[in-house]
Amino acid sequence: MNMSAPSPIPAGISEEEWKIRCDLAALYRLVAHHRMTDLIYTHISARIPGPEHHFLINSYGVMFHEMRASDLVKIDVDGNILEPEGRSGLHVNAAGFTIHSAIHMAREDLVAVIHTHTSAGIAVSAQEHGLLPISQHALKFYGCLGYHGYEGIALDLDERDRLVADLGPHKAMILRNHGLLVGGTTIPDAWSQIYYLERACQAQVAALAGGAKLVLPPEEVRLKTAAQFAPKNPPSPHINLAWEASLRLIENDPISYRS
Repeated sequence: MNMSAPSPIPAGISEEEWKIRCDLAALYRLVAHHRMTDLIYTHISARIPGPEHHFLINSYGVMFHEMRASDLVKIDVDGNILEPEGRSGLHVNAAGFTIHSAIHMAREDLVAVIHTHTSAGIAVSAQEHGLLPISQHALKFYGCLGYHGYEGIALDLDERDRLVADLGPHKAMILRNHGLLVGGTTIPDAWSQIYYLERACQAQVAALAGGAKLVLPPEEVRLKTAAQFAPKNPPSPHINLAWEASLRLIENDPISYRS
């Protein structure tokens, strides 16, 4: 395994922030590894601890599979770039800012936020019934999944209030005719949320494509399974185990995500 030594921390960036940058860059690469990307579009963000609500998001134009810790951009809730001197010329996606700033401003509990445009996620977002309780993966989200109606490309800051209201207390939401949105109390937790929501959507699209009548578990089984998956604070240790195992998928990348 190529466990390359971490790069020196750039001037003006704390050790705490650099650790978050490395984990967030790894998250981008894992999303790419599992083919959940849409060229340079969609976005993943992570909050930097502190009362300022500063967060990190991708530099617009960098592909997810090549994301590095140094490619991430620190911004505030007004969209101002807060990078140290010498890191100029960075840009962020305006729609990404709208969506992610909304969640980071309203949900102190969610450290990381992921938004995707996958085929399966978009397909389920366009189905009137939404996510069906037809798989164990889907039952993870039973009774704790928000839905947000499509309003066009997310450039209107007024939409932030409606995004937050539709997410409610949940960690996951389907953006109608658009894609998926999840948050996590940690970066590994966010990875677990998007991985299983995406798999649930893939299973649903495949099941519906088969054309046969679907079998749905009884309500009591749905509720039992959802309770077994119920969020814990801190998240279950197996989420960190899955994260560490997932990191091995990207350790041999030619250019380290830790750079």
